[in-house]
Amino acid sequence: MKLVIQGKNLEVTSAIHEYVHQKITKAVSHFEQLTTEVDVHLSVARNPRINPKQTAEVTIYANGTVIRAQESSENLYASIDLVADKIARQLRKYKEKRQDKTQNLPKAGDVVIEHPVVEDLIGDRAPELPQEVIRTKYFAMPLITIDEALEQLQLIDHDFYMFRNAETEEINVIYKRSNHRGYGVIQPRHGEAGSNGKSAQGNTEVLISPKAAQV
Repeated sequence: MKLVIQGKNLEVTSAIHEYVHQKITKAVSHFEQLTTEVDVHLSVARNPRINPKQTAEVTIYANGTVIRAQESSENLYASIDLVADKIARQLRKYKEKRQDKTQNLPKAGDVVIEHPVVEDLIGDRAPELPQEVIRTKYFAMPLITIDEALEQLQLIDHDFYMFRNAETEEINVIYKRSNHRGYGVIQPRHGEAGSNGKSAQGNTEVLISPKAAQV
């Protein structure tokens, strides 16, 4: 297993390196056959108004699946403890789902098609990029189903996940709904372009019911 440890606004001392190695190795000890690489990112916020300031982020690459966890506290070692426990739970959940797939047929979820979202989301405002790009991430996007994208979202500890839909081969976004009632998928909806070059039909939002989310 490859373990990479990086620090931002802090020096990764031999003591920190050893502590991370000990905690993360223990957390993945029962899942080493699934794990190919573990990236650990430690950071300290320079802004005194940010609380908590010490953050530990762990990203695990397991047979093409990305599993991620992040925790913050006032103490870096405490953050490492918290994220190690969290990533162990995520790995356990991932392993259990893999076992369930081999024992049971996949369950089809109920999908409800809602009306297209508003085409013009910015109104009279001019689109602009943020003044500073904090981090840029690149990752492979193999074709996967919506059910597989949902599983991936539940493993990366994010509010949304971008993927290539195996059925349409197009970019989709699956996200957690703010009212905690399931998940949603944003898909492109094609139509004849208008005079302004925009799609006449805009995008389509597909909602996955809470029942389907419990996979």
